[in-house]
Amino acid sequence: MYGTYHKETTMAVLRNYPADLDPRVIDVIGRVADKWTMIVLDVLSEHGELRFSKLAQLASGISQKMLTQTVRQLERDGLVIRTIHPVIPPKVEYRLTDLGVSLAEALCGVWVWAAHNVDRIAASRRNYDNRSGD
Repeated sequence: MYGTYHKETTMAVLRNYPADLDPRVIDVIGRVADKWTMIVLDVLSEHGELRFSKLAQLASGISQKMLTQTVRQLERDGLVIRTIHPVIPPKVEYRLTDLGVSLAEALCGVWVWAAHNVDRIAASRRNYDNRSGD
């Protein structure tokens, strides 16, 4: 039932694109399709509530500045909850909200697709680069 409704709704949006595509939807997609957003959502989905330092460690490659910006935006969007524990030194933890969990589940398909197709894409890139080098 859900799959049929979802497919029909998606097809209705695509048939009317771009005239009926809500700019707010474009804004949300741009935000959640960001590389670091997807990685932070994946890490929190897999590991649950985490301190900032552990989140940074598990989201390897992200700078502290970019991680701070990403989790702040996720908190603003209602996808992450930041909990400050009144201890010395302060302990801050991050976890997904129900909305964040539902987004992480939706993005799971993208991760699976990428994992299944990474070799094909790499081969296509090599072929393109070899043709372009002529």
